[in-house]
Amino acid sequence: MSEKPTRRRGAALEEAILQAAVDEITESGFGGLTMDRVATRAGTNKNTIYRRWPNRLALGVAAYRRLAEAVRPPDTGTLRGDALELLRGANRHWSSPLGTILRELIAAAGGASELLAQLENRAEAEAAPWLAILERAVARGEAAPEALHPRVATVAIVLLRNEFVVRGVPSAPDEVLVEIVDEVFLPLVRVRSGTAPAP
Repeated sequence: MSEKPTRRRGAALEEAILQAAVDEITESGFGGLTMDRVATRAGTNKNTIYRRWPNRLALGVAAYRRLAEAVRPPDTGTLRGDALELLRGANRHWSSPLGTILRELIAAAGGASELLAQLENRAEAEAAPWLAILERAVARGEAAPEALHPRVATVAIVLLRNEFVVRGVPSAPDEVLVEIVDEVFLPLVRVRSGTAPAP
Protein backbone atom coordinates (compact mmCIF):
# COMPACT_ATOMS: atom_id res chain seq x y z
CA MET A 1 0.00 0.00 0.00
CA SER A 2 1.53 3.32 -1.09
CA GLU A 3 1.86 6.16 1.37
CA LYS A 4 0.06 9.43 0.83
CA PRO A 5 2.39 12.25 -0.23
CA THR A 6 3.53 14.41 2.67
CA ARG A 7 1.70 17.70 2.81
CA ARG A 8 4.09 20.62 2.35
CA ARG A 9 4.30 23.06 5.22
CA GLY A 10 6.40 25.97 6.38
CA ALA A 11 9.51 26.74 4.34
CA ALA A 12 8.83 24.03 1.73
CA LEU A 13 5.38 25.41 1.00
CA GLU A 14 6.63 29.00 0.88
CA GLU A 15 9.38 27.96 -1.53
CA ALA A 16 6.83 26.26 -3.81
CA ILE A 17 4.61 29.36 -3.82
CA LEU A 18 7.52 31.72 -4.43
CA GLN A 19 8.86 29.57 -7.27
CA ALA A 20 5.40 29.48 -8.82
CA ALA A 21 5.24 33.29 -8.59
CA VAL A 22 8.70 33.56 -10.18
CA ASP A 23 7.59 31.31 -13.04
CA GLU A 24 4.37 33.27 -13.56
CA ILE A 25 6.01 36.72 -13.48
CA THR A 26 8.77 35.54 -15.82
CA GLU A 27 6.24 34.19 -18.33
CA SER A 28 3.55 36.88 -18.10
CA GLY A 29 5.07 39.90 -16.34
CA PHE A 30 3.55 41.51 -13.27
CA GLY A 31 0.41 42.34 -15.23
CA GLY A 32 -0.26 38.63 -15.73
CA LEU A 33 0.48 37.61 -12.14
CA THR A 34 -2.64 36.44 -10.31
CA MET A 35 -3.08 34.68 -6.99
CA ASP A 36 -5.26 32.07 -8.71
CA ARG A 37 -2.58 31.12 -11.23
CA VAL A 38 0.15 31.02 -8.58
CA ALA A 39 -2.03 28.85 -6.33
CA THR A 40 -2.75 26.43 -9.17
CA ARG A 41 0.90 26.21 -10.17
CA ALA A 42 2.04 25.72 -6.56
CA GLY A 43 -0.67 23.15 -5.83
CA THR A 44 -2.16 25.12 -2.96
CA ASN A 45 -4.99 27.61 -2.38
CA LYS A 46 -5.20 31.39 -2.39
CA ASN A 47 -5.80 31.66 1.36
CA THR A 48 -2.46 29.97 1.98
CA ILE A 49 -0.74 32.56 -0.23
CA TYR A 50 -2.55 35.50 1.37
CA ARG A 51 -1.40 34.38 4.83
CA ARG A 52 2.20 34.90 3.67
CA TRP A 53 1.86 37.73 1.12
CA PRO A 54 -1.05 40.12 1.79
CA ASN A 55 -1.54 41.19 -1.84
CA ARG A 56 -0.40 40.69 -5.41
CA LEU A 57 2.18 43.48 -5.20
CA ALA A 58 3.86 41.94 -2.15
CA LEU A 59 4.06 38.60 -3.92
CA GLY A 60 5.38 40.25 -7.08
CA VAL A 61 8.07 42.06 -5.10
CA ALA A 62 9.12 38.79 -3.46
CA ALA A 63 9.33 37.13 -6.88
CA TYR A 64 11.39 40.02 -8.27
CA ARG A 65 13.79 39.85 -5.34
CA ARG A 66 14.31 36.16 -6.09
CA LEU A 67 15.01 36.93 -9.74
CA ALA A 68 17.31 39.92 -9.22
CA GLU A 69 20.95 39.02 -8.73
CA ALA A 70 23.33 40.95 -6.52
CA VAL A 71 25.52 43.35 -8.48
CA ARG A 72 29.23 42.71 -8.18
CA PRO A 73 31.22 45.96 -8.25
CA PRO A 74 33.58 46.18 -11.24
CA ASP A 75 37.28 46.95 -10.81
CA THR A 76 38.61 48.68 -13.92
CA GLY A 77 41.29 50.63 -12.04
CA THR A 78 39.59 54.03 -12.29
CA LEU A 79 36.48 55.53 -10.73
CA ARG A 80 35.22 56.67 -14.13
CA GLY A 81 35.65 53.20 -15.62
CA ASP A 82 33.94 51.54 -12.66
CA ALA A 83 31.05 54.02 -12.68
CA LEU A 84 30.44 53.60 -16.41
CA GLU A 85 30.53 49.81 -16.15
CA LEU A 86 28.06 49.84 -13.25
CA LEU A 87 25.74 52.23 -15.06
CA ARG A 88 25.90 50.25 -18.29
CA GLY A 89 25.04 47.09 -16.37
CA ALA A 90 22.09 48.85 -14.75
CA ASN A 91 20.96 50.08 -18.17
CA ARG A 92 21.04 46.51 -19.52
CA HIS A 93 19.05 45.36 -16.50
CA TRP A 94 16.38 48.05 -16.89
CA SER A 95 16.16 47.32 -20.63
CA SER A 96 15.73 43.56 -20.08
CA PRO A 97 12.54 41.58 -19.41
CA LEU A 98 13.45 41.70 -15.71
CA GLY A 99 13.64 45.48 -15.96
CA THR A 100 10.17 45.50 -17.49
CA ILE A 101 8.92 43.62 -14.44
CA LEU A 102 10.63 46.17 -12.20
CA ARG A 103 8.98 49.08 -14.04
CA GLU A 104 5.60 47.36 -13.71
CA LEU A 105 6.19 46.93 -9.98
CA ILE A 106 7.13 50.62 -9.64
CA ALA A 107 3.89 51.62 -11.36
CA ALA A 108 1.85 49.28 -9.14
CA ALA A 109 3.58 50.51 -5.98
CA GLY A 110 2.90 54.15 -6.85
CA GLY A 111 6.51 55.19 -7.46
CA ALA A 112 10.15 54.19 -7.09
CA SER A 113 10.50 55.26 -3.45
CA GLU A 114 7.37 53.33 -2.46
CA LEU A 115 8.66 50.23 -4.24
CA LEU A 116 12.09 50.51 -2.57
CA ALA A 117 10.26 50.48 0.77
CA GLN A 118 8.48 47.28 -0.33
CA LEU A 119 11.80 45.80 -1.39
CA GLU A 120 13.09 46.11 2.19
CA ASN A 121 16.89 46.20 1.91
CA ARG A 122 16.91 46.89 -1.83
CA ALA A 123 18.02 50.52 -1.34
CA GLU A 124 21.05 49.36 0.62
CA ALA A 125 21.79 46.69 -1.96
CA GLU A 126 21.56 49.29 -4.73
CA ALA A 127 24.03 51.57 -2.97
CA ALA A 128 26.52 48.82 -2.04
CA PRO A 129 28.41 48.46 -5.35
CA TRP A 130 28.60 52.23 -5.76
CA LEU A 131 30.00 52.63 -2.25
CA ALA A 132 32.48 49.86 -3.04
CA ILE A 133 33.88 51.62 -6.11
CA LEU A 134 33.99 54.90 -4.17
CA GLU A 135 35.94 53.23 -1.37
CA ARG A 136 38.53 52.08 -3.89
CA ALA A 137 38.59 55.57 -5.39
CA VAL A 138 39.28 57.00 -1.93
CA ALA A 139 42.19 54.57 -1.53
CA ARG A 140 43.58 55.70 -4.91
CA GLY A 141 43.17 59.39 -4.05
CA GLU A 142 40.40 59.96 -6.62
CA ALA A 143 37.84 60.88 -3.96
CA ALA A 144 37.77 61.90 -0.31
CA PRO A 145 36.10 59.96 2.52
CA GLU A 146 33.36 62.62 2.60
CA ALA A 147 32.14 61.25 -0.73
CA LEU A 148 31.29 57.92 0.92
CA HIS A 149 27.62 58.71 1.45
CA PRO A 150 24.72 56.65 0.03
CA ARG A 151 23.03 59.71 -1.49
CA VAL A 152 26.22 60.71 -3.30
CA ALA A 153 27.01 57.13 -4.29
CA THR A 154 23.60 56.53 -5.90
CA VAL A 155 23.22 59.81 -7.79
CA ALA A 156 24.10 58.19 -11.12
CA ILE A 157 21.73 55.25 -10.73
CA VAL A 158 18.88 57.55 -9.62
CA LEU A 159 19.38 59.70 -12.73
CA LEU A 160 19.35 56.59 -14.91
CA ARG A 161 16.17 55.36 -13.21
CA ASN A 162 14.55 58.69 -14.04
CA GLU A 163 15.28 58.09 -17.73
CA PHE A 164 13.15 54.94 -17.56
CA VAL A 165 10.49 55.94 -15.04
CA VAL A 166 9.98 59.64 -15.83
CA ARG A 167 10.97 59.80 -19.50
CA GLY A 168 9.75 56.29 -20.31
CA VAL A 169 12.70 55.35 -22.52
CA PRO A 170 13.09 51.63 -23.39
CA SER A 171 16.88 51.95 -23.04
CA ALA A 172 19.20 54.87 -22.31
CA PRO A 173 21.72 55.68 -25.08
CA ASP A 174 25.35 55.27 -24.07
CA GLU A 175 26.00 58.99 -24.50
CA VAL A 176 23.44 59.64 -21.75
CA LEU A 177 25.30 57.26 -19.42
CA VAL A 178 28.61 58.99 -20.20
CA GLU A 179 26.98 62.37 -19.57
CA ILE A 180 25.60 61.25 -16.20
CA VAL A 181 29.03 60.02 -15.12
CA ASP A 182 31.15 62.85 -16.55
CA GLU A 183 28.85 65.81 -15.95
CA VAL A 184 27.20 64.87 -12.65
CA PHE A 185 28.73 61.94 -10.75
CA LEU A 186 32.45 62.64 -11.12
CA PRO A 187 32.17 66.43 -10.60
CA LEU A 188 30.09 65.81 -7.48
CA VAL A 189 32.72 63.50 -6.03
CA ARG A 190 35.55 65.82 -7.00
CA VAL A 191 33.84 68.88 -5.53
CA ARG A 192 33.39 67.00 -2.29
CA SER A 193 37.04 65.96 -2.36
CA GLY A 194 38.17 69.55 -2.73
CA THR A 195 39.33 69.27 -6.34
CA ALA A 196 36.87 71.61 -7.97
CA PRO A 197 38.29 73.37 -11.04
CA ALA A 198 39.55 76.89 -10.51
CA PRO A 199 37.13 79.64 -11.58
